[in-house]
Amino acid sequence: MQKGDDTRARMIAATSDLLERNGFRATGLNKILSESGAPRGSLYFHFPGGKEELAAVALRDAGAAVERVLRGRADGTRTAAEGLAAALEFLEARMIAAEFDKGCPVVMVALEAAASSDALHEACSTIYRAWARAIADRLREDGLASDRADALAVVVLSAIEGALVLCRAHRDTAPLRRVAAELPRLLG
Repeated sequence: MQKGDDTRARMIAATSDLLERNGFRATGLNKILSESGAPRGSLYFHFPGGKEELAAVALRDAGAAVERVLRGRADGTRTAAEGLAAALEFLEARMIAAEFDKGCPVVMVALEAAASSDALHEACSTIYRAWARAIADRLREDGLASDRADALAVVVLSAIEGALVLCRAHRDTAPLRRVAAELPRLLG
């Protein structure tokens, strides 16, 4: 990795972390530069579209990481419910490690800025569609018809996303554990 690539990667990682913790509006450029250790001039060199472009890239990067968890955690499990339960265990451990300062890397931006920014709207929408597709793919592997798998994937994703928000609000992972416990019945 070249020096410029390392700087760019650090800015993306810092932005992803700050967006998840604080949202788009509360994530200032000075904080991004401070957290990443990047020189001031590097922001517009790597991201000519400024904060909005950097945020969209950071969201996509974080979204891809969660998609890998949704897909990867299914490996070695017999059913979609088991794979999702493993993914939820990972998300729960991540939330606890962050002391409930993190939950979903997309939701804060989706709620506060996606309606006013085409770039952020597109990033959030693309990520949520990819997550639903990852879940639906596994449901199809379990033998569900494509239309049913697609519909159920949206329900499951909505339950997970809602549980993550509730966990953060309550500072308790019980909502996520409750969703994990209900998945076998929902998917069975």
